[in-house]
Amino acid sequence: MKKTTLQSIAERCGCSITTVSRVINGKAAKYRISHKTSEAVMAEVTRSSYIPTFTTRSLRKKRSGMIGLLLPSIANPYFAEMASVIVSELYKSGYTAILVDTMEDATRLNENARALLLRRVEGIIAVPCGDNPETLEMIGREVPVVLIDRYFETTGLSYVTTNNLKGGYDITRLLIESGHKNIACIQGARDSMPNRERVNGYVQAMTEAGLKDYIRVSGNEFSVQNGYLGTKVLMNDTNRPTAIFGLSNTILLGALKAIHESGLDVPEDVSLVSFDDNLYMDYLTPSITRVSQPVDNMAKLSVRILLEYLDQPGAPTNSQIRLLPDIIQGRSVKNFRIE
Repeated sequence: MKKTTLQSIAERCGCSITTVSRVINGKAAKYRISHKTSEAVMAEVTRSSYIPTFTTRSLRKKRSGMIGLLLPSIANPYFAEMASVIVSELYKSGYTAILVDTMEDATRLNENARALLLRRVEGIIAVPCGDNPETLEMIGREVPVVLIDRYFETTGLSYVTTNNLKGGYDITRLLIESGHKNIACIQGARDSMPNRERVNGYVQAMTEAGLKDYIRVSGNEFSVQNGYLGTKVLMNDTNRPTAIFGLSNTILLGALKAIHESGLDVPEDVSLVSFDDNLYMDYLTPSITRVSQPVDNMAKLSVRILLEYLDQPGAPTNSQIRLLPDIIQGRSVKNFRIE
């Protein structure tokens, strides 16, 4: 594929290279470039996935002080907590975060990542979506890119994440050791790396315990509605599970509502566990047993790695860190073995 350049964009938009350069550099108003021309140029930049090569050179001369932060759902308490720590850590170091909600959409992620580069961010911290690292890797050749929470299985990009497979395995083992066999799993976005690893942990624990015939995985997104609808189906099944593993705190909330609407109680009728931790889980009735991710440490490490790359241009950018999760015991699991 022929490489997109300022000249090729100018030819397709019917204007000069100087005009294209001024639009990309945010100087359209200063040079009285029409809104129509500016829109046409930016539309072509997006369509052609153009990634400018001026950023690194220009930032050596003048810092922008801005870092891009791409998250899949600001409404999710887990990502809201992560954003809060990252923004605070960047501020302490003199940087301002530009926060973008990609809405769990890979196309939106890539488009916004390119837009951030055009705004001359000095680096990007991103929770990736999808399974194609190409755009972020290209951007990573211009400014440092650090992935957090998720990563691509085949990438040289730096990342900080949790060992999701271990978390999924450990929480499922806890249910099995409490006497449960019929354990259902409600998953999130199927192409999400953490989701796949959590499901694999669940399947591994069930298989090792000789419970392969009980494996049941449903769902398709990290949302309250997904947890609610998935649990509604499970509660009306003639082979109703004795325990449900929700792969996020949002899925958990939907599951809890569906269980209560069915006239059932947690944990007497159905045990319930979750991946992700949040203070409110201790204030639910009952308090929830869950996998706790070291969100604070993940966020601080991602910022530290990014700042080290900015302080040492040309240093290798391939720090890949997987932190261990913990299990927090609540009162949402019924123990059959002590009855």
